[in-house]
Amino acid sequence: MRETVDPDFASYVDARQGRWLRTAYLVYGDLERAEEALLRAFTRLSLRWTKVDDPDAFVQRMLYQPALTRWSRVKAFPDEDDPVKLALADLTPVQRTVLVLLHLEELTEYEVADVLGISYTAAHTHGLTAFSRFNKALGLGDWRDADRGEAR
Repeated sequence: MRETVDPDFASYVDARQGRWLRTAYLVYGDLERAEEALLRAFTRLSLRWTKVDDPDAFVQRMLYQPALTRWSRVKAFPDEDDPVKLALADLTPVQRTVLVLLHLEELTEYEVADVLGISYTAAHTHGLTAFSRFNKALGLGDWRDADRGEAR
């Protein structure tokens, strides 16, 4: 086992940990679970640091793919009053993850599909459904109704 930390790896973690923790919190809906997932992702990255071409892509996969299966049994954002967090909590785990990756991480649907190991069509469908449900939960209505409302 190594006794020193690669300075490049330490710099990477220092520069990225805040960003990753914010998005992981929104995806997991619980700060403790987000911190655990991030620590696990950084640990796995540290073991492969010299072999990984794109550390961001590696961390994204390690951080978000496991979340999809764990969430089906755990309520996100328990005991919250914030309307945005409540709207996120109403989404399925996949929808919440896709929404965060599309709108906070600003990934394309193709990149989301790659990170999560799902098809482009699935990423697209989950993204549209998530956006619609999120807007409805915030009282903004369904964006698809905008055209129908103007035609009346």
